[in-house]
Amino acid sequence: MEDERDLKKVLITGADGFIGSHLTEEFVRRGYGVRAFVHYNSFNSWGWLDHSEPEILKSLEVFAGDIRDPHGVKKAMEGCDIVMHLAALIAIPYSYHSPDTYVDTNIKGTLNVIQAARELSVEKVIHTSTSEVYGTAKCVPITENHPLQGQSPYSASKIGADQIALSFYTSFNTPVSIIRPFNTYGPRQSARAVIPTVITQIADGKRKIKLGALHPTRDFNYVADTVRGFIAAVESDRSVGEVINIGSNYEISIRDTVQLISELMGATIEVETDQIRIRPDKSEVERLWADNLKAKRLLDWEPCYAGREGFKRGLEETITWFTNPMNLKAYKAHLYNI
Repeated sequence: MEDERDLKKVLITGADGFIGSHLTEEFVRRGYGVRAFVHYNSFNSWGWLDHSEPEILKSLEVFAGDIRDPHGVKKAMEGCDIVMHLAALIAIPYSYHSPDTYVDTNIKGTLNVIQAARELSVEKVIHTSTSEVYGTAKCVPITENHPLQGQSPYSASKIGADQIALSFYTSFNTPVSIIRPFNTYGPRQSARAVIPTVITQIADGKRKIKLGALHPTRDFNYVADTVRGFIAAVESDRSVGEVINIGSNYEISIRDTVQLISELMGATIEVETDQIRIRPDKSEVERLWADNLKAKRLLDWEPCYAGREGFKRGLEETITWFTNPMNLKAYKAHLYNI
């Protein structure tokens, strides 16, 4: 008898990005039909999917478009049972000087996806949130009931996107689930994030590492765990209408993270504060620490890379990938990537 998921067609927006490319590959491996929505460009680049194995690419249908275009979004969604919505602008520093693009991409883009899903009677939409919507923790660990605080234009746009998605569930019973990943890291992540920033600078031979604030804490989640969280949300009927954290339930400061990376890479480093990397005082999210009990209860999900030892394993795999010369050359370690 044919596996039920072989009959399911999945559209993944943002499939060309960091998490999206890993998720796309895993859906293919699991036997789903996959249509990858990538950002149209004149180079005909499919982002990180260009680096996927030939067997993966052979099984993919790629749709190049723009999440801000409702007509293209609806066209891409036709014939799909499930939509994984990951397309977004995510760089916090870039949101300070180009907030309008975050409203268009993150809020209106989400509206385009949810509206089309409603009109096409899609079985389920998984919308991607972010731990940044919580702002600096008022209580820890952070549950899904924690107040939302827009401490940057980026986080404000994601709060808006989340609320648009949930409003379609409450208004029209559109089957929406909100997955809220905490700080995902791993192979292919942009160098605007702290872990790739440190690894690429050390791998580039630098021993004076330029960074922003070191005192904030984060809950880092290895990309394989995040991907498993998304898939668990798809395969669980209990996720509809819910907001669910995907996090490791392990808190560590940026300073200690940098120290751990330098130890794993066998490098003695000195950290220099680069003022351009410092967020405005009230905008910096000082503390993030995920409560992941809801994910365990509803999705039967828990991190495989948990605690300090799990974090070290994830970092080791990330370092191995970034220090491969073929991968490292895709990054400009000498420049600040906003």
